[in-house]
Amino acid sequence: MTEIPVRHFRGRDGVQLAYRELGEGRPLIMIHGYLGNAMTMVETGLAGRLAAPGYRVILPDLRGHGDSARPHDPAAYPPDALADDGLALIEHLGLTDYDLGGYSLGGRTVIRVLARGATPGHAIVGGQGLEAITHTVGRGGQFRHILTRFGTFDPGSPEQAMEDSVTAQGGDPVALIHVLDTFADTSLAELARITVPTLVLTGAEDGHNDTAEALADALGNGRYVMLPGNHGTAISTPQFEDAITDFLKGGQPET
Repeated sequence: MTEIPVRHFRGRDGVQLAYRELGEGRPLIMIHGYLGNAMTMVETGLAGRLAAPGYRVILPDLRGHGDSARPHDPAAYPPDALADDGLALIEHLGLTDYDLGGYSLGGRTVIRVLARGATPGHAIVGGQGLEAITHTVGRGGQFRHILTRFGTFDPGSPEQAMEDSVTAQGGDPVALIHVLDTFADTSLAELARITVPTLVLTGAEDGHNDTAEALADALGNGRYVMLPGNHGTAISTPQFEDAITDFLKGGQPET
């Protein structure tokens, strides 16, 4: 696989953040989920497949992840910091005509960027439901439990498997814990004011699927698609890519 160069920009607070680009054409920002990074989407082939129809796929590393800065000072992770970073990237690139998408934490970040005034042509929110958007307090507790107890889990346990995954990706437990403190609620009134055409899509076995259609309904211009799979696997299905590409081309995804 050809190495994709890392590019940098500054967050609104001056923190150095990273992104990569793949393909040429209409800009499509795709934001990864918690514990992931831009290269996750590259290595799975998703970024390349999204770029193939003629998109310039822009892949930021969230603050505390990948090649972006990982400060240990809690002050570097105020509420809505990830939305601030997304807006800073759009401003850095000078984008006015573009599309915006994300999965899991990336999907929640898309909602916050939209609520803060971004106006992409289309938006994609994967792996999220209404409950996780409107009530973020206390979310991420299982991640916090694992990240604060590295080295204490039984071999073969789910906790040990997640620890191994974080270690394999070079994750920084301290920074990742602080990322959990950036979560910000989005009210129903804010969602209703988002009139950007927005595709909400989740796996049928994803816990977020229980309220994903309600999220689409709460948005000013939302559509809902249910995919096969769970929170971890839905993003890898052909239906995920098909739904996105149809939506971006202006088609009506199958529900």
